[in-house]
Order: sequence, then C-alpha cells, then structure tokens
Amino acid sequence: MITDLKIEPAFEEKRITTFIEETLEKTGFHHVVLAVSGGVDSATSLNLLSKVLSTKNIYVVHLYYFDSSVELFKAAIAKIDIPQENILLSPITALVDALGLMRGIHEPANDTEYLRRGNMMARLRMILLYDFARQHNALVCGTENRSEYHLGYFTRFGDAASDFEPLHHLYKTQVYELARHLGVPEKIRTTPPTAGLWKNQTDEKELGFSYEEADPVLYLYFDKKHTLEEIKNRGFSKVKEIVKFAMKNGFKHEVPYII
Repeated sequence: MITDLKIEPAFEEKRITTFIEETLEKTGFHHVVLAVSGGVDSATSLNLLSKVLSTKNIYVVHLYYFDSSVELFKAAIAKIDIPQENILLSPITALVDALGLMRGIHEPANDTEYLRRGNMMARLRMILLYDFARQHNALVCGTENRSEYHLGYFTRFGDAASDFEPLHHLYKTQVYELARHLGVPEKIRTTPPTAGLWKNQTDEKELGFSYEEADPVLYLYFDKKHTLEEIKNRGFSKVKEIVKFAMKNGFKHEVPYII
C-alpha cells in the first residue's frame, strides 16, 4: 500500500459515525436497514451503525441464493446483539430460478448468461430490501467502497441502490484496515470477497486482479490524475488492465443520459 492510502482508523470511525448521525438527523429517520452479505464491507458497516443506533433500530437482511454465505452472515452479526425480530434471513433461490426460467437462463450456459442471472439476483435483493425498509420506515444503508465505484463493479439499480453510503470514500484495502480496528471477525476479513452470484465466484477471479493491485492504481489515476506511464514507472502491475476495466464501466456513473 502506498503511503497516501494509509488511514487513521480511529479518525475514520469518528468521521463515519458522525456522518451517519448527521444523515439520520437531516432525514428524520430513526431506523436503518442493512444487507449483510457476510463480507467485510457490510460487516464493517454494521459495526459502525451499532455505534450510532440502538440495535433495536437496526434491521439486517441476508437474502441468499447459495446457503454457503449464511455462516459468514451469522459471524457478522454475532457480537452486535440484533433482536431476532429485526433479522430477515431468507433464500431467494425460488424467485431467481423462476425469473431465470422465464428468461431462459435458469441454467446459465455461458458468461453472459451467468452475468444476466447475477444482475437479476442483485436487483431482486434491492426490491426486497427496499420493501423491508418501507415496512419499517427505515433508510437503506449501502456498502459500496471507492474501489468498486471506480471500477464500476456493481449492478445498476441493484447492489448500488441505497439511501446513504458510509464507506464510499474508502478503498477496499482501507476498509480492511478499518475492519481490523473495529474487531470484525478474522473469518470475514480473510474470506475472499465475493458477491455470491454464482458458485465459486470471487471478486478477484471476475476482475482479473486483486484489490491490493487495483487500489493504488485507481488512487493514482482517478484521484491524483497520474498518467498510465507515470503509474507504471512507480512499479505497479496490471495498470492498463485495471484502468481499462474502470473506463469500460464508466458509463454507469453517468446514466441516465439526458438532453
């Protein structure tokens, strides 16, 4: 990690909890819904929310297609003492399969079909998450980080949909640093990141590079406005691939296009 990407975890904890407090005060909401995948971003977000709100005002949702993620979800909420009635743990397998059957991708045959079904899954989760929020008069807390944002590594109107984003200013490697400071379970911090959209999916396999490789490149290119050549000359690898991936998805930050 380059020096500029080092964070002061205690400062970030205070900064983010203050942001959450101010957001709730500004909007007049007193309850928050969070989709907890069992990954480091949602586990970190839950920990931060619990420092601002009573746990009776926090609702956690885990909508899974593969039950392999349930163990990590339970690890994420284990020490937060969320009331049982505030937990929605439910499979969405039947819903996804029904939609997949209707669209002819119940059993994906290629990468495009896997991606289409994955997008369906993300958008179904969004529908259910926002319905849960409406039911409980709550805001939806997002879990997107700066790495995912720059890379466009999200589903439009799916996992990117939220009412506020407490981690949006932090790169993925910085989220890990904050997670360690907050005591997020090691099991969560050491499990390879995945959106859980198909079997054996990981972010690194799908991206073609790790967040450790991507973060300094994204920071230098987008935040510091360095050229590809300048970044390469600093000894970073996969520079062209990382920036190309980000630029290919850049349209996601602009839609909908208007006159």
